[in-house]
Amino acid sequence: MAEDPQRNFRSAYYEKVGFRGVEEKKSLEIVLKDNPLDMEKLSTFSQRFPLPSMYRIHVWKVLLGILPPHSDSHTLVSRCRLQQFEDISCALTAMRFTHTHTPPTELYLRMFQLENQRLPRRSEPRPADDEDENFLAISRAMQEIVDDPVDCYWLVRCFVNQFKLKFGDSIPHLPKSLEHFLSQEDAGLLAHLKSSGSLHSLPYRLWFRRCFAGCLPESSLQRVWDKVISGSCKILVFVAVEILLSYKILLMGISHPDGVYNFLSNLPQENTDAIVTKAIDLWHKHCGTPMHAV
Repeated sequence: MAEDPQRNFRSAYYEKVGFRGVEEKKSLEIVLKDNPLDMEKLSTFSQRFPLPSMYRIHVWKVLLGILPPHSDSHTLVSRCRLQQFEDISCALTAMRFTHTHTPPTELYLRMFQLENQRLPRRSEPRPADDEDENFLAISRAMQEIVDDPVDCYWLVRCFVNQFKLKFGDSIPHLPKSLEHFLSQEDAGLLAHLKSSGSLHSLPYRLWFRRCFAGCLPESSLQRVWDKVISGSCKILVFVAVEILLSYKILLMGISHPDGVYNFLSNLPQENTDAIVTKAIDLWHKHCGTPMHAV
């Protein structure tokens, strides 16, 4: 589809005067008026542009299958989701797994375990495994993004399930992808990470299993999750690459793998918006930009 010069001029003008995203917001509103909603258009929009905050949760719920494409069913389905949430929560209370003061993230984990037939015996308590810890990290981050506990649970549940179903086979290969793209962007930094033994000690679980939950502040994280939820796990690689590039000077001065791991696991929070913006640009540069008409 040929680009519209007039539209490009308007977009450039809006961005110059501080109204970046005005036309994108209008485009999304048009897409959201479709009934049924066009899932391909929604996914493509989310891949190309940051979702406006006022529509983000709604779009996530549709893309994750929490709400169906048919808009006239949303009210009914939302009531059913609420009833399911209350039924599972009440069952856990009756079984004495949870109580009134159980932290929400722990409640979500127990609900998720019950639905997946992974609830441990109360008489045999066990520490949380890696999968549980990943779920809790994503829950804590989602809790900062979403106010409603019912929406929060369903978003976490469906995010985790979709991520595992769609990308489970790809996740083990993401560290190799990181190495490949870092070699193209900064071979010197890659060589240092290799020679210091740090390349294999990067916080891959934090980055690629938890999708940067607990690493990036939620204002930056939600822009990354826009891309993951709409169908790309490769964005995680480019966020990791951009983090490494952004802190190159500091990392080049660290010669021990533990020092690199500890720094990258506790990133400074002030530059993360710029890092995510550059990462998305890098992702588009290497992987292209979806061009479905929106």
